[in-house]
Amino acid sequence: MGLARKTLRYEWRRFLPAALAVAFAGLLVLVQAALVLGVFAGASVYVTASRGELWIGYPGTQSVDLGRPLPRQAELHARLDPDVVRVEALRWVEGDWRGGSGRGGVSVYVSGIDTAPQGLVFARVLGAAERLALREPGAVIVDSADLDKLGAVPGTQAEINGHHVRVVGAVRGLRALGGVNVAASLATARALDPSPGDEPSYLVLQLRAGADATAVAARLQPRGANPPFAVWGSEEFAARAVRFWLFDTGAGLGFLFGALLVALVGAVITSQALIGAVGGNLREYATLRALGVGLADLRRIVLEQALWVGGGGLVLAVAVGALLLALADAVAVPVAVDAGGAALVAALVLLVALGSGLLAMRSLRRADPITLLR
Repeated sequence: MGLARKTLRYEWRRFLPAALAVAFAGLLVLVQAALVLGVFAGASVYVTASRGELWIGYPGTQSVDLGRPLPRQAELHARLDPDVVRVEALRWVEGDWRGGSGRGGVSVYVSGIDTAPQGLVFARVLGAAERLALREPGAVIVDSADLDKLGAVPGTQAEINGHHVRVVGAVRGLRALGGVNVAASLATARALDPSPGDEPSYLVLQLRAGADATAVAARLQPRGANPPFAVWGSEEFAARAVRFWLFDTGAGLGFLFGALLVALVGAVITSQALIGAVGGNLREYATLRALGVGLADLRRIVLEQALWVGGGGLVLAVAVGALLLALADAVAVPVAVDAGGAALVAALVLLVALGSGLLAMRSLRRADPITLLR
């Protein structure tokens, strides 16, 4: 089996196009996956950018932007549980932004949050100073990547739903999917909400250290056919929102179709490059058969070559992909890759290389010793 590696070392020019094809396919899949995860992670930013183990919302809610007002009994029910140490409200308001450098109306999502320094909602992106600034009536904070869309800078005066607001800061990590996120105090959000009522859209719960979140959620979940509210773990609710946008909306299915198409194109390019490399060594394979090497052994050699080519191409794809993703993040393009996504991309690239090797094995049928006499 060392023959496969020796062939790659001495015939590297012949196998280089196949390795580059694998790298190109892997790079396409990696970037596409990062874009899909980054774009649709915006649907769960309200959860992932916040602290707290449990969320309470309207039953059947698929995404944060689909929430409805909660009954007051939900908060009372949560506060009575001995494992719950903090209950925080999130008020969700859809708004129309007007003003700023002559721009037209922009759809915004206002999140009314607790401005206490130990607040849970957006705790990972808003510090104590930003929360203190939100206590000013009409004060709002937006994502720095959305400033140009809003035609605003810190200090800009604008209107949301006809009410005066002022941008008191801009941070990274608030960007939403399909609109602009605006953080405000609960009092400001209440003033901007045209609908009557003072009920929050969600409740975020922090549990005591060592508490079992699953057990607490099961305890808080109301029984009956039509419960007034539902309880989810933070990770479960975030994944629920991403799945909704990926699989239940046309935009998500379009992204997934594009990712599959990219993988298919990469597989075709890689297989053709590897078939060409194997075909260029047919006389050598024919010589091996004349020396008594069986066809099964030749197939194993080709498969090992395919895996080595796939591994080399994967390393190159990861190196170039890391640079591209870092550049994308620097210019505020929404990209994200976790360990699970990276492992899935690596497995897919190696499968493409292995499949290409299987296709290339068909060329070995022409490696007959008699061809050496021609």
